[in-house]
Amino acid sequence: MKEQITYNDFDKVDIRVGTVLSVKKNEKARKPSLVVKVDFGEEIGIKQSSAQITHYYNEQNLVGKQVIGVCNFPEKNIAGIVSQVLILGSIDKEGKVILVHPSQLSENGLPIA
Repeated sequence: MKEQITYNDFDKVDIRVGTVLSVKKNEKARKPSLVVKVDFGEEIGIKQSSAQITHYYNEQNLVGKQVIGVCNFPEKNIAGIVSQVLILGSIDKEGKVILVHPSQLSENGLPIA
């Protein structure tokens, strides 16, 4: 387990629900990655991420899916792609990412608490 944080630490993280609009391969990435554009609603807008999620996800099964993302990290250049959000998932024993998503259809931009 990682070190404990306070509620104030957690409260600084802006985690939101969004819907995947588009997906394409990040051809320049060293490890297989997808460039994912996500609509996080009116307040946050559309953000993109370069995500290493190719074991279970592709262009066909990810568009329209709702995901959970950290929206207030600074932008990061990943293999030529400006990554603006961290899409959350669990990581299995083999290092494969399983995306976290709401169990019910949710409005884009709703905060996670």
